[in-house]
Amino acid sequence: MTETPQIHPEHHYTTRTGWLRAAVLGANDGIVSVSSLIVGVAAADPGRGAILVAGAAGLAAGAMSMAAGEYVSVSSQADSEKADIAREAEALETMPDEEERELAQIFQDRGLSAQTAALVARELTEKDALQAHVREELGLHEVNAANPLQAAAASGLTFTAAAAVPVAAAMLAPEGAILPAVVIATLVALAGLGALGAKTGGAPMLRGTFRVLFWGAMAMAVTAGVGALFGVAV
Repeated sequence: MTETPQIHPEHHYTTRTGWLRAAVLGANDGIVSVSSLIVGVAAADPGRGAILVAGAAGLAAGAMSMAAGEYVSVSSQADSEKADIAREAEALETMPDEEERELAQIFQDRGLSAQTAALVARELTEKDALQAHVREELGLHEVNAANPLQAAAASGLTFTAAAAVPVAAAMLAPEGAILPAVVIATLVALAGLGALGAKTGGAPMLRGTFRVLFWGAMAMAVTAGVGALFGVAV
């Protein structure tokens, strides 16, 4: 009796790309933009009240902006994908033979012989022609399909959580130590974000951590310079 071969299970990270990009972007922007705002205001030397108001306003406005921006941009992507799928469905209706030859050519360009490519194209067409063309010709797959609500929620929530770090640091720090407290808290949070994002996506942690730290520090430095130079809230 022949045993059924066991399929080797594999764990891939591409299934997370739909929400991971939006979540990392939201968290990074939340930390960097709000901390830079607080640092710029603090460098202009106002009181704690003005600093906290600026931080809270930046948190609220930024979270809504990130969520709305992600929803609109990903919705546009989804609309474009749906339009391409509709055009492909129409082409399959009006010229099925040409579309099958096009599918066979795709497989041939990938290294299959002409005979094998034609056979694969025929069998896939008989099973689900539209799905085959969506996947092979358009490069679309349900795993990484655009999801506007998921992207908006991930971006808005992570922005809020991350932006709360510099606001909390400014709130809890002594009156004369707000600026260094916010900078230190932000750098620690950025390092954690970079490491967490890299680990979640299966990428090298050191590279991801350094990249996030570097650009976050640059943003704070520039904003602090502007605040110190003009002595006004920016």
